[in-house]
Amino acid sequence: MTRLTAPLSPQELEDTLRAIGRERYHNLHPFHHLLHGGKLSLDQVRAWALNRYCYQAAIPRKDAALISKIHDRELRRVWAQRIIDHDGREQEEGGIERWLVLTDGLGLPRDYVISRQGALPATVFAVEAYVHFVAEHSPVVAVSSCLTELFAPAIHKERIVGMLENYDFIDDRVLAYFRRRLDQAPRDAEFALDYVKRHALTVADQQGVIDALVFKCNVLWAQLDALYAAYVAPGMIPPGAFRPGEWA
Repeated sequence: MTRLTAPLSPQELEDTLRAIGRERYHNLHPFHHLLHGGKLSLDQVRAWALNRYCYQAAIPRKDAALISKIHDRELRRVWAQRIIDHDGREQEEGGIERWLVLTDGLGLPRDYVISRQGALPATVFAVEAYVHFVAEHSPVVAVSSCLTELFAPAIHKERIVGMLENYDFIDDRVLAYFRRRLDQAPRDAEFALDYVKRHALTVADQQGVIDALVFKCNVLWAQLDALYAAYVAPGMIPPGAFRPGEWA
């Protein structure tokens, strides 16, 4: 992992962050190759969607924790849009609701998904670690942990095409979450990247930014490690977690 001895220019910092994504983003994980390539069963896709819900539901909590640390009113206003994007508002559904449309379409009871009772312990630990990380670090470091959004549009495009082509139990309606994020993620990522480049100027801050993005990539990777171990190989499903055949 990169250890700095002198400050980077803003462009050098951006290049370093983008290199982390090329090496560590979870689109490289074997579970994702199986998912997008049509190699998973319905129950394996259900397990993925159920566990991923834990992450989706935590995003507004993470953003609320970040906002609580920000004294700049204009930045709070901009960042608050992320909470609305996921929680929605009275007139418009948000990302969490669109994710529940996906799990509905896969035949999972909504109350069961929302309860998180069938989620893998490692998923819950990873997601909560992310929320705590943001709550405990400086705004510039917390913002930088969101920069996995730089790499998200490519994986969303791959997911839409791959899942529509390879699974007869997936239709365009249940993939609405990913289509919406094709617009939202680039907007959010560019704003966060600009903020980090303008405010992370010292070695300490830049190292914190780099480490934060590595941490976030690890959070996403760990969730897929847990899914692979439980539902692909060697098939070690923890007590209480979702089991294939549980919802016919």
